[in-house]
Amino acid sequence: MIYSLKLETAFVLVGVLLIAMTGLALFKGSAAQGWLRRLPRSKSWGIGLLSVAAVWFFILVVKMDLGEFTNWRPTVLVVTPIAWYLTWKYVEEFLAVRALGMLVLLAAEPLLESAYLRPEPAAQFLRAWVYVWIVFAMFWVGTPYTLRDQIAWLTRGESRWRATVLFGLAYGALLIGLTLTLPKPAA
Repeated sequence: MIYSLKLETAFVLVGVLLIAMTGLALFKGSAAQGWLRRLPRSKSWGIGLLSVAAVWFFILVVKMDLGEFTNWRPTVLVVTPIAWYLTWKYVEEFLAVRALGMLVLLAAEPLLESAYLRPEPAAQFLRAWVYVWIVFAMFWVGTPYTLRDQIAWLTRGESRWRATVLFGLAYGALLIGLTLTLPKPAA
């Protein structure tokens, strides 16, 4: 186990992140929509997100048990910065979207691990949320124009935007509230 994230902590992290992002989108709607529309083709966001993903991946390869692929560790550690550079240099189209997808996929593992073998029904709310985002992230990495299309669909109407934002706020509050339903560890 690389991460030691507790389910309660995962609920709070995802809940607070959802509330912060959607709260900002609620109160600064037009600015948030404009930023979202620019994000897919933003070179600076692409380089930043790609750098975070590369560092995170590098640390994972250093720390994790690779099983039968352990002998590949030195090669992967050398290839990772090379791949980062080549991606930064030659992948200009939708680099931010691809890098965001990579980060979502990297973040999914500790969140799912925190809910692994937890029998509480509340854990399903986190698992469902993470699996939905995994599906989105796979499309963003493979066909990055889908995020641009999703953003265009989302920002097309005020009612659509508001409904999505309110759903995000409610789901974030639900996740934080679910921490109260989890059993307390024995003292």
